[in-house]
Order: sequence, then structure tokens, then C-alpha cells
Amino acid sequence: MLIKIFKISVLVLLIYPSGKTEAQTFGFGCLGFVGGYGGFSYQQYNPAGLNENILQFNLTEFVKTPVDEFSNSTGYTLGLNFFRATFENGIILTAKGYYQALDKKNKGGVGIGQSTDNYSLDLDLKNWSVGFDVGWQFTNVVSWKILDGSLNFNNVRLTETTDLPGQTTVKKFESDGGIIGYSVGTGIIVAIIKDYISIEGLAGYTYFVIDNVYDENGIPFLNPISIQEQVNVESKFIESGGFSAVIQLNVGLPLL
Repeated sequence: MLIKIFKISVLVLLIYPSGKTEAQTFGFGCLGFVGGYGGFSYQQYNPAGLNENILQFNLTEFVKTPVDEFSNSTGYTLGLNFFRATFENGIILTAKGYYQALDKKNKGGVGIGQSTDNYSLDLDLKNWSVGFDVGWQFTNVVSWKILDGSLNFNNVRLTETTDLPGQTTVKKFESDGGIIGYSVGTGIIVAIIKDYISIEGLAGYTYFVIDNVYDENGIPFLNPISIQEQVNVESKFIESGGFSAVIQLNVGLPLL
């Protein structure tokens, strides 16, 4: 639906532009240019269920060094601008797709001695996204990305590793595939070589919810029914997203 609305808006602007458009003024990924980008990503979230589980784990007698709770992850973003057009009035329209991978690993110690790193939880957040943005080029160097929006298809994996003398246990839990969320934000684009190379900073809010994650046998990480003594965790594995930020390098290449 978002893509359909975007396409209709672009068509209307092309047919009935307010003033004369610059038909040969192209940005990254638009009519004569294909644009790629990559950069550093930061994401906050509220993994209430996961953190409740960690709290319970830290209270058990065999834990020597507590595991820290989760609240944010860092990683990278790789994407492609399918279409970017700059009009005479400075308005910039873009349609894009990208892949984002975020990771956070927290360690603790269990068992014998005062080990601080023989137990770990590794949380991977990955998503494929499609989106659009509307910007305003108010100088030849600086543009304001007024609104950036995307629809995200999220996948989450939790890897639990216990490394004791003579035995290493690895358990992997994954969410259901393609859980839908969204991102909205705003940012600044600074041109290094106009239409070819620029640096972009984006800040906003990302929403997603993960009810639970499951091992290869379908057993949930939260409240596994096979363990009768398990204290019930009422919260979802990840209850909400939060603040997000990206710093990226854009590169435009002519098709001809």
C-alpha cells in the first residue's frame, strides 16, 4: 500500500509539477543513476521478556557473574535506491530497499570459579525493508530529509552458549519469519560530489514486536512447557522498538 501511494504521488508530481521540473537533474538511483549505500546502524528496543528471563537466571545459585540486560544493538545497513528524483523546487523523492543486521552479545559466568565469559547470550536482529523518503535540497551541498518511512520484515535469533570444561552447549532460538514493523525518521544529507557521493545521517523511531523465539523443535525460549518449575514470564520477548539512528555513505553510478 505504501509503495502504491508513493508511485501515485510521483506520477502526479511528474504530470502536474508546481513549476518547471529539472528533467535532467538526477539523484542517486533515479533515471540514469543507480544508487547504493551502506553504513553504521544503532537501534534501541525493549526486550522485556528476555530481560525478565535474564533476571531470573542471574538469581540462580550457579551464576557467578550476572549477565547484563539488553537494551540496544549496533550493526550495519546495506541498501539500494530504486528511484530518486530532484525537482526544480528542491523537493527530492526516493524509493528504496535495504537490509539491516544488528547484533549484541552479553556474557556472564556460571559454574566453577569466577569465570566472566563462559556463558553468553547473542541477540541478532535482521530485517529486509522497503520504503520511501521526501526531502528538500535547500543548497547544492546540504539537503534535509523531511520524512523517511519504511516497512520492515524482521527476524530475530537468540544464541545461548555455555562453555564448561569438557562440554560446550549451544542453543539457538528464532522468531517466526518476516514479522512486520515500521520505521519513521528525519535526517540530513551532505553532498561530497553532487549526485555521486554523499554522507547521510538519519534519526527516528523503529517499531517492532517479537512475542517469543523457538528452538528447532518448536520449544519456546520464554515459558517452555517442558520445564514445570519455570517461572512464567508475562512479557513478550521484545515488547517494542525505540530510537534508531543510521550514518551512511551514498554512492551513485550512471547506468550509461
